[in-house]
Amino acid sequence: MHRRFISALSALLLSSWLFASFFAASPQEPVERFADVADQAGIKFDHVFDIDKKYIPESMSGGIGMFDFNNDGCMDVFFTNAPTVERNDPKIAPNALYRNNCDGTFTDVTENSGLKYSGWAMGVSAADYDGDGDQDVYVTCLGPNLLYQNNGDGTFTDVTAKAGVNDTHWSMGAVFFDYDEDGWLDLFVANYVDFKLEDLPKFGQGKFCQYRGVPVQCGPRGLPGAGDALFHNNGDGTFTNVTEKAGVTDPEGRFGLTVISFDADADGWPDLYVNNDAGPNFLYHNQKDGTFVETGFLAGVAVGEDGNEQGSMGIALGDYLHTGRLSLFVTNFADEYDVLYRHDEPLMFTDVTFAAGIAKHMGPWVSWSTAFFDYDNDSWKDLLIVNGHVYPQVDNIPGGMTKYRQRMLLFHNKGDGTFEEVAALNGKVLGQTHVLRGVAFGDYDNDGLVDAIINSQDGRALVLRNTGPNTNNWLSVKLLAPARNRDAIGARLKVVSGDLIQWDEVFTGGSYISTIDRRRHFGLGNRTRVDQIEIHWPDGKVETVSDVAGNQFITIEQGKGITKAEPPRKQ
Repeated sequence: MHRRFISALSALLLSSWLFASFFAASPQEPVERFADVADQAGIKFDHVFDIDKKYIPESMSGGIGMFDFNNDGCMDVFFTNAPTVERNDPKIAPNALYRNNCDGTFTDVTENSGLKYSGWAMGVSAADYDGDGDQDVYVTCLGPNLLYQNNGDGTFTDVTAKAGVNDTHWSMGAVFFDYDEDGWLDLFVANYVDFKLEDLPKFGQGKFCQYRGVPVQCGPRGLPGAGDALFHNNGDGTFTNVTEKAGVTDPEGRFGLTVISFDADADGWPDLYVNNDAGPNFLYHNQKDGTFVETGFLAGVAVGEDGNEQGSMGIALGDYLHTGRLSLFVTNFADEYDVLYRHDEPLMFTDVTFAAGIAKHMGPWVSWSTAFFDYDNDSWKDLLIVNGHVYPQVDNIPGGMTKYRQRMLLFHNKGDGTFEEVAALNGKVLGQTHVLRGVAFGDYDNDGLVDAIINSQDGRALVLRNTGPNTNNWLSVKLLAPARNRDAIGARLKVVSGDLIQWDEVFTGGSYISTIDRRRHFGLGNRTRVDQIEIHWPDGKVETVSDVAGNQFITIEQGKGITKAEPPRKQ
């Protein structure tokens, strides 16, 4: 009875706010905080698309990576691409690697990089899996996946077969993380649907090929799922499939999408959170013996408070409340609500979406990438959500309020546990309608403001430059550990500035099957200095750095303290 009441109440609240949230306009004059500067930045990437989207793989590609492949201190960008069923030729859908020129512009260096073609590319995970100091790239695909080793000279080599990570399923999200704490980064891959291009489901025919009476692509419901995979890094350039041994086989074949690795109970061991489309999400708790136990329902992060399974796509992770605990935000399908899971105790989360003022803006959106990021440097982490439907046919539904092309949502953290939707106040581009997928969040122009570069499913990529005004202070921190896990993935940071205490973690995954800037960005408000940075390194050691000036990019190496400090670049 309780569950039915909550479900009915949720539906009532959603429907009552549906019209207002979809068509709302702000009475204030917009400020161009975010502007699309793709042309000025030199990014001219176009994702291939089929106008009708008759088959589900044509709606799911679009991961993006932001990482520094040449170690010059500026974030480069990698776009995934995929062909269509009608034009099933990878040559028409090249991926793209853009080198950051460190002046606000990029140069397309795809041709000689070795990353141009990978078939039906979906998502991307970048990390230094071999401990040589360079970022390597794993591309998930509608099978097989590809691992590219960074040669350190601007080129990459396909080492998939040698490494033993050529998962042939339809894979979506992937993360590098050190689950057994031997120092080497292991690889987890979330697989989606057992889909075969030579055996296509018939468009619009069947129970799961209709949407509000209109014929659409089939799936994922009605199609068989594909189990996930965990590959153990052997430390010699090869991996061993330990999925069954580790207890992460996904025996029911859930439809895995985005995955994120973080320490959910602060015990020093990395856990895994996996979004499952149209099914309960997984929280794999690390047992410290090479195995995991799935605790999604017990932890409160499997479904929303109404108990309904949702079409989960993207994941945000962050301490939006300054409690020292990282909360989760999950984006979902239309007629559902994106869920804010407040982290109350180790492995205990509560759905506070309605109380936080977010649920009232949900309803028509099909939401994808998202992240907690402090866009105005006031020290409180905000949320950006990008949207776009999977069915172009929704535009033909009479009286339908859900549209194929959709605007973005920007939620400003008010500092009291609630958020305000402010897209209309922060740039015309946020109100424009697109069909968006992966977003790489990070400060690509190194000016102290976090930007967002977006892979559009139906056309040209967007470069959302955060133009300020930058009246608050900030600090960007890059961590470097000794050999093996050079990226310090899994490290936790505590940053203290007077009465302000912030926590963050060097995590992998999230957004929507994408890789974000791994440097940790801290807004400081009106505070100009940081009293102390406490680093909990992946190997369990704890170090502190004291009295650090704000408004700079610093690198902290384990055992050496601050080894580099650079001011923001003037654009």
